[in-house]
Parts: sequence; C-alpha cells; structure tokens
Amino acid sequence: MIVEHLSLVDFRNYASAELDLRAGTNLLVGRNGQGKTNLAEAVAYLATLGSHRVSADAPLVREGKEAAFVRARLVHGSRHVTLELQVNRQGSNKARISGNPVRPSELPRYAQVVLFAPEDLGIVRGDPSSRRRFADQLLVQRAPRMGSVLADYDRTLRQRTTLLKSARARGMRIEQLTTLDVWDDKLVALGSQIIDARARLAADMQAPVAAAYEAIAGADHAPELAWALSIGGADPEEDDGSGATVLDEGGATAERFRAALQDRRAQELERGLTLVGPHRDDLVLRLRGLPVKGYASHGESWSVALSLRLASAELLRAESPGGDPILILDDVFAELDASRRGRLAGVVADYEQVIVTAAVAGDIPEPLRADAVRIEDGAILGPLAEHPLEADGEHGDA
Repeated sequence: MIVEHLSLVDFRNYASAELDLRAGTNLLVGRNGQGKTNLAEAVAYLATLGSHRVSADAPLVREGKEAAFVRARLVHGSRHVTLELQVNRQGSNKARISGNPVRPSELPRYAQVVLFAPEDLGIVRGDPSSRRRFADQLLVQRAPRMGSVLADYDRTLRQRTTLLKSARARGMRIEQLTTLDVWDDKLVALGSQIIDARARLAADMQAPVAAAYEAIAGADHAPELAWALSIGGADPEEDDGSGATVLDEGGATAERFRAALQDRRAQELERGLTLVGPHRDDLVLRLRGLPVKGYASHGESWSVALSLRLASAELLRAESPGGDPILILDDVFAELDASRRGRLAGVVADYEQVIVTAAVAGDIPEPLRADAVRIEDGAILGPLAEHPLEADGEHGDA
C-alpha cells in the first residue's frame, strides 16, 4: 500500500498543498515549525482518526477557518482508492471513499499507517494511559470492530462512575445501589473482550518486539511485554504496576472481573470511582527482567519505543491483504546515535512506502536521502537539490 498523492486545504499551516509521493522512501526536509510534520500527521490521521500530537481536532484546522480537508489517493496493488476527510472545528467530521459518503470510522479499513515520532518516548516513560492508548490503537487497526467495543466500554464506564459519584454525594449505602449490578454486567461483558484482546496482542508482539529491538540496538536484552491487571489485584494507576498478571482467555476473565468489582465495591462507593477494569491496567515493558520505566537508559528507552512501532508494522504487514502499512518516521533520526540510525535505515528499507521527516538532511543515512523534498512555511518547494536549506547542518529551534 502506498499514498500516491496527498492534498490538503486549510490543514494546520497549509492553505493548500499538493504532494506527490512514491514507493520506497520519501524524505521531507524543513526546519522545525515549517510544516513537514503536518504532512505526516495528515496521512496518519486517515488511518487512526486521531493526531499523535493533540487530542482534539480543532488545532488541525487553520486559524480563521471552520474546516480542514485531507484527500489522499492510495494504491493497493492495481487498485486505486481515494479517501477524503473533512475535519470540522466543531461538530462531527465527514468522509468519502472514492466519492461516496461514509462514516469516518470506515477510513481506517483502507489506510494502514504506523507512525513513530519523538512523542512515542512517552509510551515507554509516560503514565499507563500512554501504553493503553498505544495498545488500543493497534487493536483497532488489527480488528476494526474493537473500535466499537472500546467506545461502548468508555460510555458504560462514564455512566457507572456517574452513578457512583451520585451515590457518594447522597450518602447511599452499598445495599441501596441495586442498579449498579446492571452496569456491572455491561462493564464485564465489554471489558473482558478488551482484556483478552490486549493479552493476545502482547503475546503476538513478543517475538517481533524482540527481533526489532535486537536489530535497532544491536544487542539482545530480552524485552518482555505483560499486562498488569486491576482484576488480578494490581492497581497500575496508583503503584508501579510491576506485578503483571495475564489471565487465560475464556470465562476466567469475566469471572475474575466480576469478583474484583464485588471486592472493591465499598472502596468505589467511598471514592466515587470505578477502580477495576481495563481502564486501570498497564502494559509493563521489561528489559533483562527489569521494568523499562525507571531502569532503562535513554538509548534503551528509544530502542524499546522504536521496537514497539516496528513490531506493530510487522503484525499489520503479516495480517493485511492490502500489503505493507505505510511507515512514517517523524523527526526520529535526530534523536538516535549514528549506529541506531544506520540500523533503523536497514530495518525499514524493504517497506513499500516510508515517509521520513527531518530538520537536517544530514541526520538521515545516505540510502534514505534520494529525492528529498524541501518544506518551508506551509509550502512544498520541491526537490531539496533545487531548493537547498541555507545551512543544512543546523537544527531548528522548536
């Protein structure tokens, strides 16, 4: 799968933009703040329906405008498909596939993208929500139906928590909360699917993460992935989550979930919070048997974050009938030492399409520099050879 052409109107700092892309590596070069990451963000949004930089859509719309437009022509083998998205500052977004109106949620079925950016270091070093978000995004890419399961779980969680807060405010006792059982049933039915799907994902990623880590770091540090589960007694939101527990699939998850809710009901009423469920779990990452968070060096943390994204790409590559996912490396090479740069270039070289952004072309290994395009102030100037930076050797300032 490749993006053959990208069109933007009023997206971020682009009044309009037309970018031709090709199979293989596409290098976008420009000082920070000029708009190269915005191009990568637009491509990724079609696949994930979200930005890797902001949680809301409003910042994606150019100042003074009410909507932004993203249009991409994709090639799947001999088949062409055009995806169009209207991102509204307020209200629901709109989408089309080859001219036909569809729900925006249909777009990821046609676009598979894996994006790695400096923000991904937060997956390794950030709080549990960062790792849950990473895992759940990949779940939806592998099985789009999980998007509805996750959305229904979040809605049920909010309603159940609202009931708990109301009961606490009114001074109700546990035995008076008869309607809580109804919400428990819904929470268990949906949450058990998420817990089991995440466990399968961690198992499926173990081998590709280990392979990617060794390829990037040049060493085998035995990376491991396991879930710390609140239904198993852990509380990653309030401790370090090091006691990872993975449950067997099938009825065991639902039974343990329901029992955990019963055990903590008094605490939930006292605090007005739902304290058990996949929204409290954490993906624990280890190297050499120790948690990456708090023990790994800066270089090791980068290698783990990269390995998670590269393993994601390998899973999607193996499972997708549409070919390789589009791989985006956004301002990544500047964060790596020379050895990791070279190894990363070798790992990504055989993907159908790779989009790389950089402030300085010299940060990119020579094999990935061909046909670089210069970006400046929301404009695509053309080949870097014809529009060189005045001082290609100085990094941008932000």
